[in-house]
Amino acid sequence: MGQDARTNALKAKHAEIETILTEEERRPFPDFAMVQELKKRKLMVKDELQRAFVQN
Repeated sequence: MGQDARTNALKAKHAEIETILTEEERRPFPDFAMVQELKKRKLMVKDELQRAFVQN
């Protein structure tokens, strides 16, 4: 996979997690364990994106 394709895939994944996270946080009774897990996954994707930019 090319570097651009990889970063685009990571950006899409980050946006997808952000959408799910926002929807969960807006619920009247959000699942805080799910919110915490989504935030962790989002941070992992962000870190991976930063590593991809550094390598480029």
